[in-house]
Amino acid sequence: MLLPMDLTPDKRYSRHLSLEQIGEQGQDKLAKAHVLIVGLGGLGSPAALYLAAAGIGKLTFSDFDTVEISNLQRQVAHNTARVGQLKTASARIACLDINPDCQIDTIDYALDDDDLATLVPGCTAVLDCSDNFPTRFAVNKACVTHRVPLISGAAIRFDGQISVYDTRIADAPCYGCLYGESHATVDTCAQAGILGPVVGMVGCVQAIETIKLICGIGDSLTGRLVLFDGLAMEWNEIQLKRNPACSVCGAQSTTGGSETSE
Repeated sequence: MLLPMDLTPDKRYSRHLSLEQIGEQGQDKLAKAHVLIVGLGGLGSPAALYLAAAGIGKLTFSDFDTVEISNLQRQVAHNTARVGQLKTASARIACLDINPDCQIDTIDYALDDDDLATLVPGCTAVLDCSDNFPTRFAVNKACVTHRVPLISGAAIRFDGQISVYDTRIADAPCYGCLYGESHATVDTCAQAGILGPVVGMVGCVQAIETIKLICGIGDSLTGRLVLFDGLAMEWNEIQLKRNPACSVCGAQSTTGGSETSE
């Protein structure tokens, strides 16, 4: 005879509650957080699954694409039975299977500046898991404008990179400080290929950084770009600084808009 499972929050999050750095206070912060994930592909899939499992109270998924069979090599929130479904709907099913207490909203169209201006201010953090520069630039601009931390990831071939852009912190750079519009023609994963577990690792790090940021623990990747080389199995780090000439955050440095400590 099967015994009834104990599904109380204390049991679900018991390993978090055992961590001195998280505990009840940290778990409560996670439960009150609202995280926007832009892109539910290779990066957004693991990030969404782990954030739902961690007990994030509200997740908003944004993606207008549908699940294709070629996605399943790396986009682990989806499965063969859900090919043809919207990625947001598929990821929502996967996350609710893990944690039915998580509130998950979906947006099934491309976000424009007006959408972001409405959505981003109500978020605790935003994850950029998209695969194109126009979206990344637009999301970054909204996060800088509304002073919401951005956890950005990217991957191609065997390489990945992650950083946190939190312009609530004095002199912290934004995504625009690192990249310019000239990068809009860089190869995509569809053109160059991608090893599935590489995006999994990057998405998992994005989830870790999000949890750390919400709970206020550990050392943030703000001002640090972490690079992963899957072939050499090496991690490297580059220090980032705000670009005074940045068209996004450079102008704000003279208005005091980003000169407040976290």
